[in-house]
Order: sequence, then C-alpha cells, then structure tokens
Amino acid sequence: MNIKFKEKRILMDKKEMKKTIERLSSEILEDNPKIKSLCIIGIRQRGDILAERIARILKKLTSWEIKVGVLDITLYRDDLTIYGPKPIIGSTYFPCSIEGKEVLLVDDVIYTGRTIRSALDEIIDYGRPISVKLAVMVNRGRRELPISPDYTGISVELKDKEEVQVLLEETDKEDSVKIIEVSNGPK
Repeated sequence: MNIKFKEKRILMDKKEMKKTIERLSSEILEDNPKIKSLCIIGIRQRGDILAERIARILKKLTSWEIKVGVLDITLYRDDLTIYGPKPIIGSTYFPCSIEGKEVLLVDDVIYTGRTIRSALDEIIDYGRPISVKLAVMVNRGRRELPISPDYTGISVELKDKEEVQVLLEETDKEDSVKIIEVSNGPK
C-alpha cells in the first residue's frame, strides 16, 4: 500500500509558533509559582524539543535554570506490535529524581490520549511525583482515554483522513503546524 500525504493548510507559521510557545510558557509560569523546582519532561520526538524551548523561555522570564528531561515511551506503547520486531528505542533521561516533584509533561500533539497514558506509566516507574501537568502544542480532540492537557497551544478538529503535523526547525528545518491529508495512493 502506497500512502500519500498532501498539505491542505498551514495552521501556524514560524512567527505564530514562537508566540504560542511564549504564551504557553507564561501560562506555565503563572500556574507554577515554585517554577524553580519544576521538572519538565518532553516526550521524544518533538515534545522534547518543545520542552527545551519552554525551559529557555522560562529561564529568560525568571533567570532560573529549569530542569529538562526526555522520555522515550516506545516500550510502554500498547501498539508496539504494529512497529514490527525491532522498534527504534531512544533513551529516557530525567535531570533529577521525580519523587515528590511537580512534573510538566510536554508533547507536540494530543489525539487519543494513548501516548500520554504510556508516558504516565513510564514516569510512575521512575517515582511518584506530587503532580503531573500536560502541555501540548496541538490538541486535536477525539480522545479514547480521559486525558486532557493543562496547557494547549491550539485546538483543532480534523476531518477523516486529515492529520496534524508539527514541524520543528531542529528536526524538520522549519517551524510550522500543518494539516495534511492522508490517502492510499495507487499500488
């Protein structure tokens, strides 16, 4: 099966993404007066990059170094068998013990909630934080699990066969959020 992707529209360009990440960072600071003790953990592949960006903005706003970690949820996924016998697994890194800490989990897109459920399972394997809050760049709705973000960049409802794509300079050579159409092309 040959899968085709067609760009339908741009939701955010580089400038809008920058403003959105700055707004998210301000909201996080406002809600977390003990920001100095906050541990930010980004979900690998793009959540980790967004977590670093948020931490840099928080440092500018407060002059405090914010601890940032990376979470690879591959082995915690409930759909691991779909990826075949040799999934690519990255490292997980926590900059401090999360026991008794406030944790901010960051991801690029929330859809069904299953990625976040996997992330929470892994976090709990490392310790028991006081709280875990969730920040996402895009909330695309249609949850399968009762999980909602505390901080959202943009919310969007998509039609069947539409996907949201967050592109970041560090991995994709551009900053943007796009809606793409996915279709099965000719064999």
